[in-house]
Amino acid sequence: MLTMLYSFYLNLSRGGAYHPDFITELVATQCNDLINSFMEAHIVPHETEPSMKLFVKDTFVARIIEGCNSVSLIILFVAFIVAFAQKIQKTLLFLFVGSVLIYTVNIFRIVFLAWALYTFPEYQHLLHGVVFQGLIYGMIFLLWMLWVRMLHQKKPVSHV
Repeated sequence: MLTMLYSFYLNLSRGGAYHPDFITELVATQCNDLINSFMEAHIVPHETEPSMKLFVKDTFVARIIEGCNSVSLIILFVAFIVAFAQKIQKTLLFLFVGSVLIYTVNIFRIVFLAWALYTFPEYQHLLHGVVFQGLIYGMIFLLWMLWVRMLHQKKPVSHV
């Protein structure tokens, strides 16, 4: 259901020329602002596709596309947690904290990836396709394991 809603949102967002959806543009802007805190960077809308081009020191390093905005990762995370939901308050709190963590780590992932691609462009496939993908999916897996562990915590037995 979340995927369908997200797909509907993306279809509504495609009204403009080649600008990405609002969330993707927000992520690109936040990454740009963070990179600018330690080195020069700027973003511009891509000329022919719905993405943002990220430049570090006037060197093109990456396209920030819809798949980079962490929404699909958050949907994946939410689906697992909801499948094994507990008390509503506990579940909603874990969903909120986990989603904020995924979004935030994703911003830092893109920032570090941009720096790494600028510094080591010859390792683009390894950095993007393996290292940084592994980090974000690994973190989601660890959140799932934490949730499962929280579900199966043994309550102390009272001896009366």
